[in-house]
Amino acid sequence: MSDVLTFVLPALLQLVLVLVLAPLICGIIGKTKARFQHRQGAGILQPYYDLAKLLRKEVVISSVASWVFRCTPYLVFASTCLIALLVPTVVVPLPLDRVGDIITVISLFALGRFFVALVGLDTGSAFGGLGASREMSIASIIEPAMMLAIFTAAVTAGSTNLSIIVAKLSSTPASMMNPAHLLAFSGLFIVTMAETGRIPVDNPDTHLELTMIHEAMILEYSGRYLAFVEWSSQMKLVIFLALLSNMFFPLGMAASMSPWALCVGGAAFFAKVIVLAAVVAVVESTNAKLRLFRVPELLMVAFILSLLALILYFIIGA
Repeated sequence: MSDVLTFVLPALLQLVLVLVLAPLICGIIGKTKARFQHRQGAGILQPYYDLAKLLRKEVVISSVASWVFRCTPYLVFASTCLIALLVPTVVVPLPLDRVGDIITVISLFALGRFFVALVGLDTGSAFGGLGASREMSIASIIEPAMMLAIFTAAVTAGSTNLSIIVAKLSSTPASMMNPAHLLAFSGLFIVTMAETGRIPVDNPDTHLELTMIHEAMILEYSGRYLAFVEWSSQMKLVIFLALLSNMFFPLGMAASMSPWALCVGGAAFFAKVIVLAAVVAVVESTNAKLRLFRVPELLMVAFILSLLALILYFIIGA
């Protein structure tokens, strides 16, 4: 019984942390952006109220929608929860790290994106098709840039296992300032802004047909379906912030399951995510949304930074 708890408990604690923290981080970003715009803004707990309201609302389904429309919210939410079990947040090594590595994480992200794009086409909406087309076009650049950025950290540890990568960098703090890692961090940060639908790539707060990408695909959702999709998007942002913070700056990570180590690890993770969330808010507040044909140029910058990071690592070493 104790072995089962040792195996399952860290993963469950990590999943609960991401589930609970995700709306709060989005609330903090929204509040920070409001302050930059000299507005009062909604409270940082507003995303929790929004999710609770959506979970209570009735679901409205298009008459032409298929099983894809009904299953996608649960599939996207489940795949995001599975990613949360695989990405280290507080403690390393994770008991479930043998189940999947960074290739599995990228594949699960792609799976969710694929089904959300299908939903955009499934309802026969013109806006949905527009958003799906834009999403797939952008994804063709996002995924290579993300893989190159993460592989820069992976070659340092000699493994694609996230726990091994984080543990390796934790034991060698000097490597965090390696120029290759800083370039990879910059590339992955741009990917994070694009993958999570933030300004300057997308605007999560708009429903204007000329600007929206992600919102266009989920425009037909309501009630609990929309709640699960929105919650998944919030978790996705926290997971990317966890990758940024723990892969490139894994300070404070717990190396054991002792209560003190977990408290220190949780506090360190929360502090790093808050700092990165504030940076995201500053970037969104100081930049305008790019025109659609300029977005690939920004994503190519992320790809080039990630590629240079990988090349630089092999030139100068760890």
